[in-house]
Amino acid sequence: MRHVRFDVGGGVTIAGDAHGDPSAPPVLLLHGGGQTRHAWGGTAAALGRAGRHAIALDLRGHGDSSWAPDGDYAMEAFVRDLRTIVDGLGAPPALVGASLGGLVALLAQGETTTPLASAVVLVDIAPRTEPAGVTRIIEFMRAAPDGFATLEEVADAIAAYQPHRPRPTRLDGLRKNLRRGADGRWRWHWDPAFMDGRRRVNATNDPERLERAATNLRVPALLVRGQMSDVVSEEGARAFLRLVPDARYVDVTGAAHMVAGDRNDPFTTAVVEFLAGCR
Repeated sequence: MRHVRFDVGGGVTIAGDAHGDPSAPPVLLLHGGGQTRHAWGGTAAALGRAGRHAIALDLRGHGDSSWAPDGDYAMEAFVRDLRTIVDGLGAPPALVGASLGGLVALLAQGETTTPLASAVVLVDIAPRTEPAGVTRIIEFMRAAPDGFATLEEVADAIAAYQPHRPRPTRLDGLRKNLRRGADGRWRWHWDPAFMDGRRRVNATNDPERLERAATNLRVPALLVRGQMSDVVSEEGARAFLRLVPDARYVDVTGAAHMVAGDRNDPFTTAVVEFLAGCR
């Protein structure tokens, strides 16, 4: 694994972890809102072993990437960052995006007349989402503005939010998704302005825009849904497939919205096999 950084302008640099041969066909992995590049588990490493140059990125305001100096977390800012990174790669990458990262990938590819990506993988995100599931995510992200006193408290919060998963037992593993403030409290590793600023992402409020982007996809596409997801329903997935009839679809048993974290092995297998067929 190699640590990489990309200067996308405006005082923002994007951090990433790269796996595989840099001369191999590139894949960019884009996490969901409030997550970091570590959300992909072993997927990026597996793609590297499968002959890809896989780069898991921290979106602006997340993880080790810069916080936006002007507080700009509108969808256009994320899309602009992605396009800038792609321009410097030398070859169109496959885009693998979960939740917010999937929206970024969909709009970046679906709203351009110039080919950007070689393929698009949407992970539990589609133009039509379930409002209750989206609200639950937002409520979780806003639930602890003052952070947590201990990692035990963090583990308890995660267990309450994801009751289908075993409670984390290796608490040190949580550190990579947290930052510790001068007051000694643990907070999620993202800029609070991402949720509280006036210029924040709101693309799920515009499904018609997302549907137009989906209709305009001109590259191989895969939708991976968590079978227990409360964000993308079966009908929401089918609606996407009607818009993109050539797309492939995988429903991962035992997974909820965070598919890669819930069932990383079957998720990774699905992505590796799909991209192998896109060469």
